[in-house]
Amino acid sequence: MIALFNSLREVTVASVFVRMLLAVVCGGVIGVEREYKRRPAGFRTHILICLGAAMTTLTSQYLFLYMHYYTDMARLGAQVVAGIGFIGAGTIIVTRQQRVKGLTTAAGLWASAIVGLALGGGFYEGGIFTTVLILMAELVFARLEYRMLENAPEINLYMEYTDRNCLEKVLKLFRELNLKILNLEITRPTGSEHHNACAIFSLRLNKKCKVEKLLADIHATRGVLSVEEL
Repeated sequence: MIALFNSLREVTVASVFVRMLLAVVCGGVIGVEREYKRRPAGFRTHILICLGAAMTTLTSQYLFLYMHYYTDMARLGAQVVAGIGFIGAGTIIVTRQQRVKGLTTAAGLWASAIVGLALGGGFYEGGIFTTVLILMAELVFARLEYRMLENAPEINLYMEYTDRNCLEKVLKLFRELNLKILNLEITRPTGSEHHNACAIFSLRLNKKCKVEKLLADIHATRGVLSVEEL
């Protein structure tokens, strides 16, 4: 353990101030990255969750040490770990193209709550180190993930098109590029002007085929209204 924090292990006015301050700083630092990417749970949300979790641990310690309520000190913290899932679930959405968004934000909220519990309990080293690792996962590892996705052998595409002839042209393009169709889902138009036919492709690419070039070729096909990777 770091000797600098030894004097702040006990629940005193100074230690409470330091723990609350660190919870605000660590939660805010995690939230800034989400705010920068315009996610639904950003700067203030992460601060409030981290601060609330820290206060939960502090309350447990206060009740045990000063009020002499001999109960399980970890019980309140356990409720935070379970209860934060409800807030995290609210950030997860499924788009019209069946694309899941918000999983990283939900995981960040959960991790931010754990950081708050650690700081509230006086485990300063664990809270600070975890904050650094969370930032590495969201910033540094994100770039590695994007590179892995660029070289992924399988992709999912969502396409809106006008008629059956257009779909046949796209399937012919896949055969010319030697792409294997793993799965195909087609939704027929409803007759309304605002609802077009759409298709979701699961494709296995070859080494010569790049996703950007494939999307451009599909979009250039006559009758294709829009196409994007899921």
